Amino acid sequence: MSHYYVTTAISYPNGRPHIGHAYEVIATDWLARFARLDGRDTYFLTGTDEHGLKIAQAARTADISPKEFVDGMSAHFVAMCDRLDISRDRFIRTTDADHKATAQALWTQMEAAGDIYLDRYEGWYSVRDEAYYDEEDLVVADDGTRLAPTGTEVQWTVEESWFFRLSRFQEPLLKLYAEQPDFVQPSNRLNEMRAFVERGLKDLSISRTSFDWGIPVPGSPGHVMYVWMDALTNYLTPSGWPAAGWEARWPANLHVIGKDVVRFHAIYWPAFLMSANLPLPGRIFGHGFVLNRGEKMSKSLGNIVEPMGLADTFGVDPLRYYLLRAIQFGQDGEWSHEAIGRRINADLANDLGNLAQRTLSMIARNCANAVPADGPATEADLALLAQVEPMLHETRAAHEAVRPDIALDAIWARVGMVNAYLNENAPWALRKTDPARADVVLYHAAECIRRIALLVQPAMPISANRLLDQLGTGQLGTGGGDRSFATYGNRLIPGTPLPAPEGVFPRWAEPETAD
Repeated sequence: MSHYYVTTAISYPNGRPHIGHAYEVIATDWLARFARLDGRDTYFLTGTDEHGLKIAQAARTADISPKEFVDGMSAHFVAMCDRLDISRDRFIRTTDADHKATAQALWTQMEAAGDIYLDRYEGWYSVRDEAYYDEEDLVVADDGTRLAPTGTEVQWTVEESWFFRLSRFQEPLLKLYAEQPDFVQPSNRLNEMRAFVERGLKDLSISRTSFDWGIPVPGSPGHVMYVWMDALTNYLTPSGWPAAGWEARWPANLHVIGKDVVRFHAIYWPAFLMSANLPLPGRIFGHGFVLNRGEKMSKSLGNIVEPMGLADTFGVDPLRYYLLRAIQFGQDGEWSHEAIGRRINADLANDLGNLAQRTLSMIARNCANAVPADGPATEADLALLAQVEPMLHETRAAHEAVRPDIALDAIWARVGMVNAYLNENAPWALRKTDPARADVVLYHAAECIRRIALLVQPAMPISANRLLDQLGTGQLGTGGGDRSFATYGNRLIPGTPLPAPEGVFPRWAEPETAD
């Protein structure tokens, strides 16, 4: 059984989750669920990054301790994962004791390699980004304020600091990008990282003394680790490194992150691991933003959309489906209330929902509510099966490419094919002239719906499993057994009793408001 370890970028909990957080964790959940159902030994990590000056300042404003602050904020992200049916194996917090131990062990290993030294830091720092910027990176506003490329204000910082010899890894990183061109995806993100490294890397300040909310630097009282040194190590923590057996969990196959943090993951993180002589993750995928009327969501713009409210309004599975299907993963995508409603009615209620409902209702009425006979099959039946057969291969390829949208496109192409098959063969009309042939048509439609439902599970686990229940494939499950992709090539068994059919994908209508 092959190993599949996938992570999200852990969220910075200085506010409630927004739809961008939901998008990333839903997409990564799709990846993890798909891998599990495809028989891979899967581990899915998400969590919260809870240290740094920004958190310390927010806690001070709230007049509580930093730990109390992050306990409250992190709980909102856990609740989001629960509400959105996220099948994580661990929700890590950088305040966890085992994470502290791993981060300090990594620091010690990098120090032993001669890649950490003490010096004085003077430069521009963005508290909001928790990032350092060179003078040439900055933008000067009309009022003379210096801003980071992200638009956040920077401040001049002077303090004693431990530095990491990042400059030493310029050539190793360029060699990595050349030898593994899929290390950073999509390809435009790799090109950005290569260009950044080619301009020259400066050593990186990796400790702070101006505040104490962070992981203590081993053997250096008064210093806490730079928040990105701490946060990136979270991916290694679940392996148990440096304790025996860590190789069973590391390296990660894939880090799924937002495009705004690619530099930290594609430059700092592999350099840290190279220094510590540890294996690198397989790939880093930087996805785009979910935009609200063309703008990135932010508290300052007041355009934050909270996923919990969307789940309440549209349902969890329809929201998951919309975010996975409507946005090309890797590019920015637009969200709108109206677009979700249109997708629910067109794709779910009209296409798949109507296909399943009319097929299963005809079977219930005419086949004693049992799987009908499967033959003799005609050329039309065999042609339909031949059209549906490659769907598993195509969705596997989409999974490897980290493109849930392509996987769902392939599935919905088959939904259209089965609908066309039903319309062309008209089992409702055949029932009057050739009932045996009508049974065979219904069998092949039901069998194709079974295969579609199997592959829909990673996107819409509750709805897909309800549909599989109605097709007689066993009790509700989360994967494995008779609902794994290993059963894709199997066939429904004629005569299997079926439960009474019920609609899985109701139409959505805007709730009426009182005058």
